Amino acid sequence: MAKRVVDVLVPVALDQAYSYRVPEGLELAPGDLVTVPLGARMATGVAWADNPKSNPRLDNRMRDIEEKLDIPPLKPELRKFIDWVSAYTLSPRGTVLRMALRMGEHLGPARERIGVRLAGGAPKRMTAARERVLALLADGLAHGKRDIAQEAGVSSGVIDGLIDEGTLETLVLPPEPVARAPDADFSLPDFTPAQRGAADALCETVASGGYGVTLLDGVTGAGKTRVYFEAIADVIRGGKQALVLVPEIALTTQFLDRFAERFGVRPAEWHSQLSQRL
Repeated sequence: MAKRVVDVLVPVALDQAYSYRVPEGLELAPGDLVTVPLGARMATGVAWADNPKSNPRLDNRMRDIEEKLDIPPLKPELRKFIDWVSAYTLSPRGTVLRMALRMGEHLGPARERIGVRLAGGAPKRMTAARERVLALLADGLAHGKRDIAQEAGVSSGVIDGLIDEGTLETLVLPPEPVARAPDADFSLPDFTPAQRGAADALCETVASGGYGVTLLDGVTGAGKTRVYFEAIADVIRGGKQALVLVPEIALTTQFLDRFAERFGVRPAEWHSQLSQRL
């Protein structure tokens, strides 16, 4: 019986996906991240689609998928978006995929986020540092171990000591969100009549759905960004998301600050100069 064949898209400057055989026993679905042989090296790729029309005569030349990575798969909406961006910008799909994937250093199982909470009585020996930790955990809820140490101004050793004595217990917390939810009504703008008219027209265009382009013409400081923010606010109120493109990385910090002033939080940030820490 012939092995199942899938097309795998790799994050290199190529448009076509490569066909690979799926080893027996490997459960694989479109969107799963995999490791595949690519020339003389191993590469990370995404199972894009099944290929039922592969040529059986080439089966002996086809290579097997090496492994499936323990990483959340790419959702169908994201894969469709990658195909659309590739077609719209005339860019290779692999190049667009590279921008959508996390940095190579982060391709691996998600790091566990360790939390702590109260579990027993007071420790035998109380110190000022321990008192600060216990005061922060007095609500009985689980908090991130690193967060508590930072907020209490203590080293991780102080918390480890309380764990060893049974005063605290550890547990695995859900991963932190990439960004907190913005508040569309956090800081409502005081528009001039002209700005309000432009904002209302833009919001109506966005609400109508479909693709469109709206250009605001105005001098520096005229409030164009605040007008665009109103369209974003309407999108957020509708339970959806907005993607904001900044023309150059140097403007990122300024934009993030402006966004936080309007919506109360910074949005998720993504560009090629993010450090590995982020």
